[in-house]
Amino acid sequence: MSFPRIFAVVLLATSFAAHADNPTTSRTLANGLKVIVQEDHRAPVVMTQLWYKVGSSDEVAGKTGLSHALEHMMFKGTKTVPAGEYVKRISALGGSNNAYTTTEETVYHVTIAAQHLPKVLELEADRMANLNFSDTVFNNEMKVIREERRQRIDDNPDSMLYAELLNTAWTKSPNRTSVIGKMADLHKLKPNDLRQWYRRWYAPNNAVLVVVGDVQPENVFAQVEQYFGSLKERKLADHQDISEPETHEKSSFATLKGNTKQPMMMLAYRVPHLQKMDEKLPYALDMLTNVLDGHSAARLSQRLVRGSQVAQNIGTGYSLLARQSQMWIISVSPTNGVDLAQLKAVLKKEIADVAHNGVSEAELNRAKTIQRTNKIYSYDEISARANLMGTLESVGLKYDDENAIRQRLDEVTTADIQAATKLLTQEREVYVELLPK
Repeated sequence: MSFPRIFAVVLLATSFAAHADNPTTSRTLANGLKVIVQEDHRAPVVMTQLWYKVGSSDEVAGKTGLSHALEHMMFKGTKTVPAGEYVKRISALGGSNNAYTTTEETVYHVTIAAQHLPKVLELEADRMANLNFSDTVFNNEMKVIREERRQRIDDNPDSMLYAELLNTAWTKSPNRTSVIGKMADLHKLKPNDLRQWYRRWYAPNNAVLVVVGDVQPENVFAQVEQYFGSLKERKLADHQDISEPETHEKSSFATLKGNTKQPMMMLAYRVPHLQKMDEKLPYALDMLTNVLDGHSAARLSQRLVRGSQVAQNIGTGYSLLARQSQMWIISVSPTNGVDLAQLKAVLKKEIADVAHNGVSEAELNRAKTIQRTNKIYSYDEISARANLMGTLESVGLKYDDENAIRQRLDEVTTADIQAATKLLTQEREVYVELLPK
């Protein structure tokens, strides 16, 4: 079962793609814009990703959905590029473009023939400094965003359940609200709310530009200086404190009904995420997802889907890289005739088994082998490499921390796995279930 994008930004176990044949260079302009360039000369193509360090975790109650709404408005024109013209110009050059918003960042990406990189940089620099949308365009686009909310969350059982998980697990608005925002807020946002958000966060000293492809670094740095160098840095607002306790006196629980024929549940635990490179538990928690659910022969699939057949499908999720509080999550649907209480008891029994008895070296080695294999496959994806470098920078680490993190994941032991599983206790537990209407 796939998890919502919001907490699966990067699965490190399948995304590392550093390689000696892809030298990476970084430089920071005088205005604070950090530029990371990785060479890949196998095809005459380049990908740019412009990362702004602002997401839904920076929003407050009553103004949720600002970051995602602004992402939409960034395609609605500047003083010199009319609304809709950005996409037309990229398409006319044979390129593709899109954007996404998460809890941590807002990212704009383009894939295009390498010779057109200067035009992409020119357009992105223009959007960084000169966004200009009308109230009418804003009001029309908010209708689109509200419909997106209905499709992505209100009418999507997986996302609806996950949204309720966030709402149940946390107390602070940025932690308990989906990236797209609450529907009530999407009806109340005003054009000036987005204009102020733009002026507050969209500045070169709050951005990272990642360029991967058939380029020469010195040429890229010169082009970036040409188009971005004249932009002024701004005094940035501080990111708000969104930390929360991981343990409560008792577990948290919620039941809701929705558009589903089959009951669903999420069993989650509030756990640490990586904040210092030398921590052990976050790496072990990440590897635990692979041991229990990283492949068809993993423990949960083997025992609960094909073995006892109490579950139709099952999946685990955890974000190692993040700024906000995280959960280690199991999402599962029961087979016909199995009630959710029974399935929950089985899942907790499996967790207790690992906590008490650990996992075998064979299980852990299989998970590590799959991790190494997926790393090799991801070497062919310039988007995966750009995503990882941007994510590392966005959460407060460095793009070249990649190798050290991968090494620490590879050094996880069965004892580390057992210690991490012992964190999955009642006082950290969050349980939500979705029943058919």
